[in-house]
Amino acid sequence: MTEETAAAKRVLLEAKDVSFRYGSGPWILRNVYLKIYEGERVGLVGPSGYGKSTLSRILSGYEKPTKGQVLWKGAPLPKEGYCPLQMIYQHPEKAVNPRWRLQDTLNEAWTPDDELLAALRINKELWFRRWPNELSGGELQRFCVARVLGPQTEFIIADEMSTMLDAITQAQIWNVLLDVARKRGLGMLVITHSMALAEKVCTRIVDLAELNMVGHDA
Repeated sequence: MTEETAAAKRVLLEAKDVSFRYGSGPWILRNVYLKIYEGERVGLVGPSGYGKSTLSRILSGYEKPTKGQVLWKGAPLPKEGYCPLQMIYQHPEKAVNPRWRLQDTLNEAWTPDDELLAALRINKELWFRRWPNELSGGELQRFCVARVLGPQTEFIIADEMSTMLDAITQAQIWNVLLDVARKRGLGMLVITHSMALAEKVCTRIVDLAELNMVGHDA
């Protein structure tokens, strides 16, 4: 993105000098600065162990940074109510309550229309009365994608969302997600170790190894 283009767009999500570690342990993230602008789909790439998933939890408000802050449209992330930033995890079972049937889990968020359910190949008559462990990993991930695409969602953070899926399911889910993102103007952060995926679905790619000062002298 050129300086002229950036100046014309609003900053949606910003990490300002974000650092993180557990207790007095080693730094996982140090002095990370990142801005994501309106209309962008940013790919965050890097090898395992560089803090990609940790940063995703911080950006979505599930983890507090040890230092620094995260801003949404220039203000702190909302602490109550529905968050406009929604996560799609690599392991979809982390996003659902195993004690709730899928219909109850969905009711807590919103009621997707039949068009979206059909695009994601979700059979609501069969699936919604089931428990999460009665679906395959690919089926449950389709359900989780539908769940986060409620009308109040403005930004999606996909953390290695399709790593565990077969190629056909990957393509189907990404096609639906990108179609909805384009139609609604959703922002997106795609966290992946796959440069090929990032180049295919993102408008800009950021290497976390270049942002994260862990292991650097600076």
